[in-house]
Amino acid sequence: MPRTLPRLLARQLAPVSLVLCQLLSLPAQAQSPTPVEQFTLPNGLTVIVKPDRRAPTAVHMLWVRVGSMDEVDGTSGVAHVLEHMMFKGTPAVAPGEFSRRVAALGGRENAFTSKDYTGFYQQIPANRLEDVMKLEADRFANNQWADEEFAKELEVVKEERRLRTEDSPRALLGEALNATVFVASPYRRPVVGWMSDLDAMTPNDAREFYRRWYVPANAAVVVAGDVDVAQVRRLAEKYYGAVPARALPARKPRSEPAQMGVRRMDFKAPAEQAYLSMAFKVPGLQSLDEALGIAPAGVSPNPPAGDSDALALTVLAAVLDGYSGARLDRALTQGEQRVADSVGAYNGLWGRGPQLFVLAGVPAQGKTVQQVEAALREQVARIARDGVTEAELNRVKTQWVASEIYKLDSVFNQARELGSNWVQGLPLDAEERLIARLRAVSAEQVKAVAAKYFGDDQLTVAVLQPQPLDKTRKPRTPPPGARH
Repeated sequence: MPRTLPRLLARQLAPVSLVLCQLLSLPAQAQSPTPVEQFTLPNGLTVIVKPDRRAPTAVHMLWVRVGSMDEVDGTSGVAHVLEHMMFKGTPAVAPGEFSRRVAALGGRENAFTSKDYTGFYQQIPANRLEDVMKLEADRFANNQWADEEFAKELEVVKEERRLRTEDSPRALLGEALNATVFVASPYRRPVVGWMSDLDAMTPNDAREFYRRWYVPANAAVVVAGDVDVAQVRRLAEKYYGAVPARALPARKPRSEPAQMGVRRMDFKAPAEQAYLSMAFKVPGLQSLDEALGIAPAGVSPNPPAGDSDALALTVLAAVLDGYSGARLDRALTQGEQRVADSVGAYNGLWGRGPQLFVLAGVPAQGKTVQQVEAALREQVARIARDGVTEAELNRVKTQWVASEIYKLDSVFNQARELGSNWVQGLPLDAEERLIARLRAVSAEQVKAVAAKYFGDDQLTVAVLQPQPLDKTRKPRTPPPGARH
């Protein structure tokens, strides 16, 4: 799951002071949260439990290691459509009844789909955990629906696409950019799917995807909150343990070929301002402990050389855009010589597919995207020449540690973190290892990656060329039944 240090977080943590600076110098063991336990049922399903007794609430999540990257051409969007159909019933639960029952328990629920995974969750009073485990296990094993239900929900998904993608010039640009950056990688397809594929999708496309990937060996249940491990184990064995084991299909590697030169694309759409997005291909993090050789499922246990670079690139993104007044903001959007109204930097730290480092900006009035591109590249080149200061390093590292501490205040975030780590095949203490590795990133490493990964052969540039707005067009409203 991609990670970075967003400016918003940095602003929230600006008052954090010496206490967090001291935390950086503590050994990782001193910051260890409540122990987490993991076990596997005989049918292959993983169960992860993290007790947190601070409030009488619990989060129950089901993670399936399948997302848009597991689709095939012609059925893009089917992972997301199936996520919607999981709310449409089983032999024991009528369409829409799942959500009504969770609400009656005093809980909230939803689901999400990404390139790498699909997830379902319920947050409920801890004493109603058994109720939602029974419900979730039932739909995981017995999801079924009529063709008419599929046809109705498919229209909801299409309207979501119109609302969230087709009505957003930058979302359309991002979609086109991914399709240009990636040639072989399935990351080139949008999670919501191409509209033509949605138009042609059949109920059996979703049913087949469900049968193929929703198997115990490809799923994990994560429970966090005011729970007892033995209790969760008993409930998991009772409800999920009854799901028959089935073979998990083999995943064929789809490696992205080396890029042999800069790619550029212009994208025309109704918009008020131009927009620039520059995507550089970079290595992602594949292990957190080189000595142990821990690596994601399906990846060689020999740690890749790019691991240290992936962390250094994430620190570089934070130095550029990790807090208010960071380098890009200070150099490009402030003062009389400013060239941009807004700028940003992001590094995809890890995922099941290839990762990108993105620089983006909106030209100020009277400035061009070419000037913004040159200014962004100059800031990276300056770090490649002159490096970064220890003060900058300490600031972004402190903020990262702070974010990990504040994350523990949310039981939902704890569960989501454990699930996303499981998807990547990472250990239970991945976040602690990540912090330990982050502490070790040096100024020299940041300088080195700034010099190594920002040449033209790794670069794809997308420019939004604004077209006149249709001022008579009314904004869309979310369709009934839209999730997320």
